[in-house]
Amino acid sequence: MFADDCQARRANLSASAESLLSALRANPVDLFHHVLAILHSPQYAAKNGAALRQDWPRVPLPAQRDDLLASAALGKQLAALLDTETAVAGVTMGSPRSELQTLGPIARAGGGSLNPAAGELALTANWGYAGQGGVTMPGAGRLSERAYDAAELAAIEAGAKGAGLSLAEVLALLGERTYDVYLNDVAYWRNVPVNVWRYTIGGYQVVKKWLSYRGRQLLGRDLKVEEAREVAQMVRRIAAILLLQPQLDENYRRSRDDAYPWPGK
Repeated sequence: MFADDCQARRANLSASAESLLSALRANPVDLFHHVLAILHSPQYAAKNGAALRQDWPRVPLPAQRDDLLASAALGKQLAALLDTETAVAGVTMGSPRSELQTLGPIARAGGGSLNPAAGELALTANWGYAGQGGVTMPGAGRLSERAYDAAELAAIEAGAKGAGLSLAEVLALLGERTYDVYLNDVAYWRNVPVNVWRYTIGGYQVVKKWLSYRGRQLLGRDLKVEEAREVAQMVRRIAAILLLQPQLDENYRRSRDDAYPWPGK
């Protein structure tokens, strides 16, 4: 990634790209975040699937400075959500946004408080195991699919209104159903929407991959309280990314429809 001080390093850009950035009074970090935003647009991915599979994507660059900077701002927001070391207000820091409040809290079957000292944070639901040569292999784990309850739907709807979306639009992004994801017979992460659970990076389901490496037999210990809470933050980060998709698609269309005309193209 580029340093914030763009003059400290030389960006790996063509002369044409440098000319464009100069004309638009933008910098390589703006360009990086613009590309990140475009690559995460579902419409862009669907339209350019073949090129992406060959690692040869064509990314439209906006011809207008305001469009490039708006795209970069969206990409910067996305970058913060993807970076687990960066706290995000309303997602992992402070009070979560309404639509995220009920997602992923750790709970105890039958109610009450969990007791880590009694082994109730042991990840024993077979999410991963040591295979041949010590390679970690994914396990089946334990999921319980269900409908959202009334309180969960009310929180999602309140957040949807704040974002100018309908409940149906938000559920289309998060998923119409949700999962409870079990650590063991006692503890579980409550309300992990199906599209959050299925979200992949590099072909791997993010939450499931995290769990597969943290089984008790692999770690040799139970989860720490902060590790259990990390899953809730992961769930909220992914949900926030999914809820950005309409903006990411709109940003892609704007960039595509008024793209910089590259010389000789």
